[in-house]
Amino acid sequence: MPTTTLRTLNGLDDKPASLGDATVILIDYQNTYVRGVMELEGWQEALDAAADLLARARAAGATVIHVINDGGEGTPYDIRTEIGRIHPSVAPVEGERVVVKQVPDAFVGTDLGELVDAAGHRDVVVAGFMTHMCVAFTAAGAFLRGNRPTVVAAASATRPLPSAGVELTAAQVHRGALATIGDLYGVVVESPADLG
Repeated sequence: MPTTTLRTLNGLDDKPASLGDATVILIDYQNTYVRGVMELEGWQEALDAAADLLARARAAGATVIHVINDGGEGTPYDIRTEIGRIHPSVAPVEGERVVVKQVPDAFVGTDLGELVDAAGHRDVVVAGFMTHMCVAFTAAGAFLRGNRPTVVAAASATRPLPSAGVELTAAQVHRGALATIGDLYGVVVESPADLG
C-alpha cells in the first residue's frame, strides 16, 4: 500500500538544513546516558556522530546551543555532579550557550526560543539523547513555533522499551521516533555529512 507523509500533504519540503544557515541544538549528551540505569544502546556511536556534527557546525560558523536536563540533586540527571554533566566529547566551548531544561521539549520553560530567534535562522538542526523523548519533543516544539527542524539520526540514540506487553528494541524505538518526526515535524537525515 502506498504511503505519503503529512509533510507532503501539507506542502512542506524535505530539504535538510544547511549548517551555515542553521542553529544547532545538541540535546542531553549527559553522562547519565553512557552508564548506569539510563545507559543507551549505541551511545558511543551516537556521541561520535555528535562530535562530528559539532565540529562541522563550528567550522560552518553555526550558532551552537547545548541543552541539558536537570532532574535535581541525587538523581541521574543531577547537573551539579559528574553524572549529569555534558560528555567531554561534545562539551561546550566559550561562547556556546547551555540551556537547562526540566521537561522533554527544550523550548518549554527555558530561553531556548529566544536564543534561537536571536541567532536569526529559521532552520534548526537537532540531535541528542533520547531519540523518542527529548529529541522528538524538541523537534516538535521547534516545528510548532515556526522553525524548520532537521534531525540527525546517527547522532541520536535511545533504549529498549515495553509497549502494551511487547518489548521493543532500541532500534525500533529509535526508528519509530524518527518516523514520527519525519511524518510532520521535520526532515530526518542519517548523518552529519547529509547536511547541506
